[in-house]
Parts: sequence; C-alpha cells; structure tokens
Amino acid sequence: MGWIDNTNAAIGRSAVGRWFKLEGSGHPKERKGSYFFTEMRAGLATFFAMAYIIAVNANIVADSGGTCICNDPVDKCVADDAFLLCKAEIKKDLITATAAISALGTFFMGLCANLPVGIAPGMGLNAYFAYTVVGFHGFGNVSFQSALTAIFIEGFVFFGLALLGMRQWLARAIPRCIKLATSVGIGLFLTLIGLTYAQGIGLVVGGKDVPMELAGCPADARVNGSCPSSVKMRSPLMWIGIFCGGIFTAMLLLYRVKGAIIAGIILVSIISWPRSTPVTYFPDTPVGDSAFDFFKKVVDFHEISRTLNVMDFNISGVGGQFGLALVTFLYVDILDTTGTLYSMARYANLVDPVTQDFEGSTIAYMVDSLTIVIGSVFGTPPVTAFVESGAGIGEGGKTGLTAMMTGFCFFISIFFAPIFASIPPWATGCVLILVGSMMIQAVVDINWRYLGDAIPAFLCIALMPFTYSIADGLIAGICTYILINSLVWIIEKASFGRIVPPNKDEKEHWSFAATGFGLPPWMRRLAKGKKDFWRGDHSSARSVSASETEGVSERIEGKEVNVQSDVKPEKVA
Repeated sequence: MGWIDNTNAAIGRSAVGRWFKLEGSGHPKERKGSYFFTEMRAGLATFFAMAYIIAVNANIVADSGGTCICNDPVDKCVADDAFLLCKAEIKKDLITATAAISALGTFFMGLCANLPVGIAPGMGLNAYFAYTVVGFHGFGNVSFQSALTAIFIEGFVFFGLALLGMRQWLARAIPRCIKLATSVGIGLFLTLIGLTYAQGIGLVVGGKDVPMELAGCPADARVNGSCPSSVKMRSPLMWIGIFCGGIFTAMLLLYRVKGAIIAGIILVSIISWPRSTPVTYFPDTPVGDSAFDFFKKVVDFHEISRTLNVMDFNISGVGGQFGLALVTFLYVDILDTTGTLYSMARYANLVDPVTQDFEGSTIAYMVDSLTIVIGSVFGTPPVTAFVESGAGIGEGGKTGLTAMMTGFCFFISIFFAPIFASIPPWATGCVLILVGSMMIQAVVDINWRYLGDAIPAFLCIALMPFTYSIADGLIAGICTYILINSLVWIIEKASFGRIVPPNKDEKEHWSFAATGFGLPPWMRRLAKGKKDFWRGDHSSARSVSASETEGVSERIEGKEVNVQSDVKPEKVA
C-alpha cells in the first residue's frame, strides 16, 4: 500500500471522510469507490470541462452593454470608442464575477449538499438575458439594472419553492414535450449566436432581401452590416474559429479527451494574441491598446466596479416585460437545474431506488437559489447546475469533495482575469455551436407521433432561434399546447366520446392530478411532531425523474451518459 492509499484511508476514517461519506468512513451510507485523491482528480476534470463558461459568459453578457450608455443608434455604438472602452471594462468585471460566483456556488454545493456537481451562470439563460431582456448594447425592453433585479427576486422565489417542495410540482406541471423542446430550442438559439458576428465566428448575418444570409467577410469589408458577394467567406477569423475552435475541439471530443472544449478555446486565443497578424484580438486602436495593456498583466485581480450591486427596484414603465423576464428565468432555471442535477445524481449512482430522489436534493436547490441571489449582486445571469459535471463523475467523483475542488479552481482563476478577458469571440463561437449540438439531442425523445404534442414542441423549438427569444418560444409552445389539447377535449366531451383523434392513445399522458401537489416530507414530519423532521428529506421525484430523464442520452466531454429511469410516469385518471 503506497502513500496515496494510506492517505486515502486516513482521510476516509477522519471526520472529513464521515461528513462526505467516503469509503472506509464507517458511515451507514458511505459511497463505495470514493477516495480523497480520486475526488481531487475528478474536481480538476470538472473544472477544465466548465472553465469555458468564464470567457463565454463574459463575452455574451458584455454584449448587453451592462451599465454603459450609448445614446446613438445601435450601429453607431459599435464605432464609439468611449462606449467600447466602457464595454471592455464590463467584460473584465464579468470575468471576475463569473469566476467568483462559480467558485462560491460550486464550493458550497459540495460542502452542504455533498454532490459532485458544479454550478455557474447558465448557457441559454445568459443569452436570453443579454439579447432578449436587456438587448444588444442595451436596446432591449428592460435595463441591465432592472434585469438583475428580476434575477435577484427569482432567486428568492426559487429558494421558497425548494423549501416548500413546490419545485417538483412546477417541474411536473409542464408537459414533457415542452420540457424537451425547451432544451432543443435553447440549443438552436445558442448555435445561432455562435454563427453570428456579435458573439461568434460571423458565418451568418442579417440580409436585405432575405432574413438571413451567408457572411464570413472581414469587418472592414462589410457594407451597412451585410457582406458583398465578392468577399463572402473571406474572413480569416471565421476560418480560424471553424478549424481551430470547431473541428479541432470536435475531434478531441470524439476521442474523449478531457478538457476538449477549453483546449479549443486556448488554441484559437493563442493564435489571436500576437498583434502583428491579421487575426489579432488587439488591433491598433484605443480599445485594442487598452485590452493589450490589461492582457500583459497576466496575473491580476480586477475589482468589480461597474456591475456590482447596480440593481434597480424601480420597475415603473417596464412592469410587463419585467414580469415576463422574471417568470422565464424562474421556469427555465427550475427545469434546467432539476433535470441536470437529477441526471448527474443518477450518473453518480446517488439516486434512492425507492423514493427516486437523490441525497441532499433540497439543500442542493437551496444552494443554487441563494447563489442566484448573490450572482445578481455581482452582475451575472442566473446560475444553474452544469452537465459538464459528468466529466468529473466519469473520473470517479462521487462526493462533494469533487465540487469543492472545482470551486477552488474557479477561485484561483479569479486572479487570471487578464487571460480570460483576452479570449476573442471567434474562440468561443464554435463552443456555442458544440454546446447547441449537445442540447439538441433531446429532440429524439419528443413524442412526434401525436400532433397535439409534436406541433407545440416544434413551435417552441423553431421560434426560440427565429425570434431570438427563449420567452417567445416558450409562450408559443405552451399556448399552442393548451389550445390544441383543450379543443380536442371539448370536441370529445361534446360528442360523448365519438369524435377523437385516431391515434389519441399515443398522446403523452398529462393531467393536473398527475402533478402530485402536496406538502414536502419535512413539513409532514414536522406536523406529526417528529423531532428529527429535518432529517432524510427525500421528496419524491418519481414523476419528475421519469418525465425529464427517460431515455435521455447526453454526451459530456466525450463521455456517453445514459440517463434512463426505471420508473415509468404514474398515470392518474
């Protein structure tokens, strides 16, 4: 037995081992195969799989302009040096904020919930925040400050729902086809963002004669935002993004290389850092000079100055849009966090076979919701559990020590803000496309056989990218589902059951009774006067697990993760 085995055994027998239920701790529910050094290695794997979010989130949210004000039309703001310098400062703030909130949330997810899951600002939610709610360069319906206020409130609402056990009920209340379509639609939305100039490789652009057309021309060759035919597909930035950021990363994923996504980002960034090349990220402009001066510091702590605690609770004049943003943030966050946490817990073999819930579920949702609140103070979109946590679980991570190690790595990255702030958008554009390809895999699980499920799901998927709005796609899907299926029900009742769709038996069952609303177990135990009411909080997630994870296969950092529920949805007449 070497020193690693001796150390693993000693830590397993200690108070730390018992708290995290390491093998050899003697805990009744110790997690077999969990060892200290294995957990540390798994935490590193999770960090390298998630680290791309630091640059990607900052790039996306900075496109909103943050607290910077541009009084000119949006096309002139792009050429306003003062505004662009302010926007660069916003990006630096968001680099620090993203790393800090990811470190804080992930560390306490491991410490309190004992789960090997990392959390960070969610992909899709950040795009909805930047391009729909606040709008590109702030030309949306809600100000940056008010949008953060909506997130602040949403975090507390999420906390209350988790505490009262309503999180499961709300997740069940949405038809399964809409839940799956939401994931697919967000994947296409992210893909479109990755293909455009603002936050991607610039392969497509809005056209004059058609809504969208092929682009890929150099920035100085664009005419009123469009590409002349003679210079299409001539941008060296685009080709570097495609081959070094896209194809290279895809090949690494294909061969299951750990940290594949961050490796592609690093390669494109290194190619873009020299100033004497046509693909440099630091052109000879005031903005380029400022960015290069910051980059040369390499190690530096950038204080959050422009996005810290800027919330505005005066929502007069934007009440409707504010409410829509609040509800959308809450809905997407509940579904995203619930589905990801459950699938990761099942992958780590932490799901209770009787209750179909996982250990520490309520605490995990509380940690996530409180991190959302703190993140809004820092200036970031809502955080959520990351499916890339599967990279660490695949390395053997089974306890919260994995997440704590990941959180520590995010903390260290705070001091490398100059490096993360110097990652260009064409380095992250293909990452968005690859993430979209992973999210779209849920499309095969949608019930396409029955049109009452298929049409709402399709509209939800189609309208998210085409309207550039997650909220609009959700509204279309839910309203269409209610309208079509309500009319079918009315016709069936009016005809005394004689007129029904020929294949109605293929419709996915849903009823309000099936949502299973009720008090959470800890409240029922408290009502019975049990002193240990706070123990063993395993709220039943039977319906959620079956409806959200049945037959879902996700590819995480080249690791095939099959999430297959062994409990079918309960059918209630």
